[in-house]
Amino acid sequence: MTSGRNMTATSAVAYAARLAQVDVVAAYPITPQTRIIEAISKFVADGEMKAQFVQVESEHSALAATIAASSNGVRAFTATSSQGLLYMHEMMHWAASARVPIVMANVNRAVAPPWNIYGDHQDAISQRDTGWLQLFAETNQHALDMTLQAFRVAEDPRVQLPVMVNLDGFTLSHTYEQVVVPEADVVGRFLPPRPPVDWLDVGHPRTINGVVSPEHYIQFRALQKDAARRALAVIAEVGDEFAKQFGRDSGGLLSLEQVEDAEVIFVVLGSAASTIRSMVRAWRALGRRVGVVSVRSYRPFPDVELAEAVAGARAVVVWDRAYSFGCGGPLAAEVRSALYGRNVAPVVLGAVGGFGGAPIGPAELEKALEWADAAMLGRPVPLETWFGVKAYRDGRVPDGN
Repeated sequence: MTSGRNMTATSAVAYAARLAQVDVVAAYPITPQTRIIEAISKFVADGEMKAQFVQVESEHSALAATIAASSNGVRAFTATSSQGLLYMHEMMHWAASARVPIVMANVNRAVAPPWNIYGDHQDAISQRDTGWLQLFAETNQHALDMTLQAFRVAEDPRVQLPVMVNLDGFTLSHTYEQVVVPEADVVGRFLPPRPPVDWLDVGHPRTINGVVSPEHYIQFRALQKDAARRALAVIAEVGDEFAKQFGRDSGGLLSLEQVEDAEVIFVVLGSAASTIRSMVRAWRALGRRVGVVSVRSYRPFPDVELAEAVAGARAVVVWDRAYSFGCGGPLAAEVRSALYGRNVAPVVLGAVGGFGGAPIGPAELEKALEWADAAMLGRPVPLETWFGVKAYRDGRVPDGN
């Protein structure tokens, strides 16, 4: 295994696609994803990656091309961000329901309007019901490792569903960290070539994804539902195998720190987990019993595992960088749903912030901990608070409810 190299998460994903021996890559440039495809195109042009690079006119076409490639049994990859992911929306449903094991890197970026090129999770969360599995990277190393693991999960016979690997725009995509790039032969033992699948064969014609009656349509959806739930075990298994082979815990369903005796537990997706980990260690040094759960698999959502992880806490602060307008923070809703009916009674507080690259730093986290303290003392507190919102012109501050 090679020593660490200084690189961005976008470069790390490009190396992962090369190491995975991807056969077909189709993508369209968009900030801050473009560096992934630029790096892959150079690998292909220089003969370092034996893949067919398909130049397309849009993100919709990029995903359509990877669906066609994957339907022919080859390993296919694409990447996008923000508006590009939204443009793929129709094909997102098609890929998942057709059960093609594509892997896509999504460099999380705010959606317009107003225009903003920095990171939050609204793009990925808006696609949560398309049927794709969704993993969230915390570091640049995770971006590489999770991409490799995503192919194993997607192509597992128990799953056969596409996987989206999310990495926060600019926080990871344009920040340099030390990343260990494994040797190709080591990766080959972990991720062998995709077994050939002759879905489309002119010598043996058959109907694929045709029109069906209602009584048959629901059977397909039930099969897809079962596969997505089975993916929970597969993601955990692949993460464990990766950790044993490569010596890094960069997969699985959840990452837990200091939760065993914690009174307050933060739950978060993506790179903000690193900041919260640092704060947890500082709080622990002051005698505060605080922990953090980093959710690595958002879809399928590990409801049982999450409920067990936070069962002993008195308050859970769920940090959302996306919003379901008219309802609330999506991750907070998932956590509340996971706890419902399980005889687990921590109060769940929904923290909303970090939109469009706004900071989730020590100041915001200290305020969130004070909020949790007040809730544990029985004081009346809002169950949802927005961080970073300035007062309106008349001096009022929105209550976030």
